[in-house]
Amino acid sequence: MPLDPFFAERLRTHRRYLLRQAWRSVTSAVAERMPRLPRTPAADGVAGAAPTPAPAAATRAADSAPAVDATPAPAPAKRGGKRPLTPRERHRKAALAWDRQELRTVGAPGPAIETSDHVVPVAGYPDVRVRLYRPSTLAEGEPAPACVVFGGGAFRIGGIDYPTADAACRRRAEASGVVLIAVDYSLAPEHRYPTQIEQAYAAWEWVHDEAAALGIDPARVGISGSSAGGNIAAVLTLMNRDRARLPVAVQILEVPVTDLTGRFIDLRATYALGIPAFIAVRELVSVARTYLGDRARAHESYASPMRADSLADLPPAVILTAEYDPLRGDGAAYAARLRRAGVEASATRYLGVTHDTPIFVGALPAARRWEAEVVAALRRI
Repeated sequence: MPLDPFFAERLRTHRRYLLRQAWRSVTSAVAERMPRLPRTPAADGVAGAAPTPAPAAATRAADSAPAVDATPAPAPAKRGGKRPLTPRERHRKAALAWDRQELRTVGAPGPAIETSDHVVPVAGYPDVRVRLYRPSTLAEGEPAPACVVFGGGAFRIGGIDYPTADAACRRRAEASGVVLIAVDYSLAPEHRYPTQIEQAYAAWEWVHDEAAALGIDPARVGISGSSAGGNIAAVLTLMNRDRARLPVAVQILEVPVTDLTGRFIDLRATYALGIPAFIAVRELVSVARTYLGDRARAHESYASPMRADSLADLPPAVILTAEYDPLRGDGAAYAARLRRAGVEASATRYLGVTHDTPIFVGALPAARRWEAEVVAALRRI
């Protein structure tokens, strides 16, 4: 199906952004390989001469990762105690501003329901913050169904304080009557795999240990995730099966990445959008490298759930993918493999839409239908 007209201008903007990023990467790589010219007396301080800038290679080892994955040291503080933001901090600040704008223009605010934040200790890893969204329709005194939720962001941006993520949890909790428990896992590359999955598992155990105090029925808890969060959600079902076998009512995976080796990436989706394959591959490789550090770890089942020896004894799965998303193959292949393992799994591909469709509930009918399907799955819990 042709791309929905809603995405036309967004696609033009996205293509320009990707091309700029690719060009910067190429010019940076060229600069790193150029020999550094010796300084001249003029360049060392003679009046009217500009100092020779040091190439990027002078500050990074020759075999280091590209700048997108590097973690530059904080710059010295400016006068007044404030230091300039690092490139990564600027990127995350811009992403948060973009998300706030998306909620205002094409999203939908969530209802004012009860929320509470908690900090969960994680042995050997940073503590993790979780936020409970409690629907107003819950019966007083009765244990409620719940779902542990992991948001997206390519493992390196996002979080429970992002406006569209918070609004989605509010809407979905209220519409389904299910307590949603959003997990604010750590971001890469400051914190790499397996930090995020150990935080996920600690939050999962905490929900069951504190179920009575939280007003939750521990026999009626699901797991949900989107994009990178879909990866973490799928991995959590494996970890639970391997470690504890606590009951899982359903796993809801939205545009999940299930194999970080890239085996199931479908570049026909990006080709149809007019995005060159090398740009799409570069971005996907960058995501995996940022999260894993060593891309060889992509073959581990807790990094790529598709690569688990067995998917038997996992909970029923509801998987949603988008036609114009290179991750569509990951979701479809994972659903097929679950079925072969005897697991009940449905897979829906939404036509004419892109990876980030769930955000656009204020402007796109397909996004509202998507959210209705997620709410229906939550009501199964």
